[in-house]
Parts: sequence; structure tokens; C-alpha cells
Amino acid sequence: MWKLNQFLSCDDEEREESFLEEESDGLCSLSPTQRMYAFAASLVAGLALMFLSLIVFAKPIKFALLFTFGNMLAVGSTAFLIGTERQLGMMFDPARIYATAIYIGCVVLALICALLIHSKILTVFAIIFEICALIWYSLSYIPFARRMVSNLMIRLCDTEL
Repeated sequence: MWKLNQFLSCDDEEREESFLEEESDGLCSLSPTQRMYAFAASLVAGLALMFLSLIVFAKPIKFALLFTFGNMLAVGSTAFLIGTERQLGMMFDPARIYATAIYIGCVVLALICALLIHSKILTVFAIIFEICALIWYSLSYIPFARRMVSNLMIRLCDTEL
């Protein structure tokens, strides 16, 4: 109760700085403001790369490279806010370890298909799997979201009448 009162009593700027200071690794020498700017820059760069990948959608290999690197930048941008140790701890939490492993596997698969195999068909399938894995990984941060989506898909795909 005391933490709630303390949280509600301080103004917004103090609340942001205390959040950023509490959650940092201690290894980062950036100030809270610098970390906010780094987070915003990384997120915007990642989203820009994903948007630019749509321009070269007809060339699946270039699309895969731009989309995958943009995707990794956007997902990794939160490490500036909470620190890399906490980010990795949250990613490999028992509740989302499988979602993280599948997402990382799909990212690696997309890069292998684009850079080493040079197969357009395999690259397109790998990117589709990567998008699905990213959605599933993102849903792991929302309470009961994966269960609701699973139940919805079972109802939609049920063949019994």
C-alpha cells in the first residue's frame, strides 16, 4: 500500500525517471533521458526498416533482410528501457521460453533462407513463420491472450458442426 501511495503521489516526470532508474542493469552509463531517446531511435529505425521492406516486397530476399533486421531492432529496443539483463530474463521466463525460442528460430531460419539458400519460396515461408512467431511472442506479454487466441482458433477451425 505504501508503494502505491508513493507511486500516486509523485508527478509524472519523477515517476518516469524512477521507473528507468530502478529497472536499469547498472552496467549502462546512459541517463534515463538518453535511454528514452535510444529506445525511441531504435524503435523508429526498426519500424522504418519494416515499412521499407514493403517497398521491395516483390524481391523476397531483400524483403526478408529488411523485415528481419527491422523486427530485431524493434524487439530489442526495449532493452534500452529495462536493460539487457532484465530483457533477456523476461524473454527466457518459463512462461514465454517456447515462444522466444520459436521466434529466434524463425528469425535465424529467415536469415538462412535469404542469405545462404537464396530460395525465394523458402524465404517467403520463413517470413510468414516469423510474423506468426512474433505475434505469438508478443501475445505472451498480455495475460491470457495466448489462451484466448488458441480458443478462438479452435472454434474457427473446428470441423464439427
